[in-house]
Amino acid sequence: MVKIGLLSDTHSYLDRRVFDYFASCDEIWHAGDIGSAEVLQQLREFKPTRAVFGNMDGGEVRYTLSEFYRFRIEQVNVLMTHIGGYPGRYNPWLLPMFKKSKEAKSGANPDDHNIINLFVCGHSHILKVQYDHVYDFLTLNPGAAGKQGWQTVQTLLRFTIDGRQIKDMEVIEMR
Repeated sequence: MVKIGLLSDTHSYLDRRVFDYFASCDEIWHAGDIGSAEVLQQLREFKPTRAVFGNMDGGEVRYTLSEFYRFRIEQVNVLMTHIGGYPGRYNPWLLPMFKKSKEAKSGANPDDHNIINLFVCGHSHILKVQYDHVYDFLTLNPGAAGKQGWQTVQTLLRFTIDGRQIKDMEVIEMR
């Protein structure tokens, strides 16, 4: 069982409350637009951190991270990227990966590396937890943890992965 703290769109501003909210987490995931190498370093010093770069990231952040990050945690295959969209409105370049995942799920091997069980993205600054019934995976967007943009509430997600289950989903609003 692994407890995850998920954030996105810090844009160089890491609210100190993130450390309190993620204190009980085993890992932190950042879905892009980190903003600075310092923010990434602070997260990495606090907890093991998985991250992708966003469209506003440059320099050292972009150099050290990838646009797409596929990994397996417990028995869940994860795909993380910054600009992803949501069910029915995905960015077109993701559709071939999603179609391969759907095809792989119809096969007999649940460990096929093409399978996606959890899709994580950021970019929109809009928190969304939505199941995609077409491609058969959960989509998570934690909204924005930073202060840049139009949003008035900073948001985070916290959840647990236990075997194949994604559970205990918590929405955190930092007002």
